[in-house]
Amino acid sequence: MGNTKFHSDQKYIEALLKNDTVVLTEIYDKFAPKVVGYIKNNSGDESRAQDIIQETLITIYKQAKEKGLQLTCPFDAYFFLLCKRKWLNELKKHSNNQVTINEEIVSIDDESVRFAEETEIFNAKHELFKEMFDQLGKACKELLKVTFTTKSMEEVALKLGQSYGYVRKKKSLCIGQLTKLVQNTPKFNKIKNLL
Repeated sequence: MGNTKFHSDQKYIEALLKNDTVVLTEIYDKFAPKVVGYIKNNSGDESRAQDIIQETLITIYKQAKEKGLQLTCPFDAYFFLLCKRKWLNELKKHSNNQVTINEEIVSIDDESVRFAEETEIFNAKHELFKEMFDQLGKACKELLKVTFTTKSMEEVALKLGQSYGYVRKKKSLCIGQLTKLVQNTPKFNKIKNLL
């Protein structure tokens, strides 16, 4: 990736990270109407379209923040493809309505498809982690939440009023439990097969 040239639309990713309202408004003005039109033509309404747009922007934000997303394709194609796939997945989950797929709405190149797929996998992992995390016991959740935001295990032990040895052992057990929960769900294999 040494000489990869980033697309000028990287500015939209940066705007999401900085919460730049001027550029965020531009995203809504330039790219949202196409998504709204697509969703309305496929058994949706304005309200659901806005939800899909918001969810997609949050997903892009999370991936940019956690993984340093760098666009090498137009934002328009990437964003539309993510919204479209999110909507189609929702339709599959909730209804048997006929779905119209009109690929001519936006020119979609291989790079946009690759970025959209990476983002979908990232989001699926995130959702699975969250779902399984919620199944942990209260003590494990509390311990892991503190370890996510605290730099050293010594500080974690201090915050929780426990010994360093106990906190280290308990964290290891909780992570083992979380890993087991994640790996034992059918969603895990679906995500693994996407990689």
